[in-house]
Amino acid sequence: MSHQPQAPTGLNHLVLNVRDLERAHRFWTECLGFHHVGTWEGRPPARMRFYSGVEDGRLRHHDIGLLEQPDMPQDLSPHPQALNHLAITYASPEAWRERIQFLIANGVTPFRQIERGATYSAHLLDPDGREIELVYELPRSAWEGDINAALNHAVAQPVGA
Repeated sequence: MSHQPQAPTGLNHLVLNVRDLERAHRFWTECLGFHHVGTWEGRPPARMRFYSGVEDGRLRHHDIGLLEQPDMPQDLSPHPQALNHLAITYASPEAWRERIQFLIANGVTPFRQIERGATYSAHLLDPDGREIELVYELPRSAWEGDINAALNHAVAQPVGA
């Protein structure tokens, strides 16, 4: 038995509270491209949906869960948020750029785009006002030698560039 904790392999999934499940569903599927993989209808009024990205051509059980909370405040700004933002990975720089162009063409314009040492990032807000970061992660060889330097490199880019 090891006396050291074992490192995890990463995050498995994230569950977000949303005011309007139908509106959130459209955003996560039609804007971000996730696939709806399941629905849970718990004891009323609990409603939840599950979504997956695609890896190696296959769906996972789920990456994101959305739990409807219709009584959530409309304006979250005066309420402290434990979640700063979440990041969604796209498989290639082309897929990342295409998603940004698709969003802009459909009226969802990111408010910031940054070239970082390990990623290309675009930041936007979901329908409930949470910050979402769309990411293409550069090949490991670009950042592995000095992760700290890669994390501290950030150059603002024009949105949609």
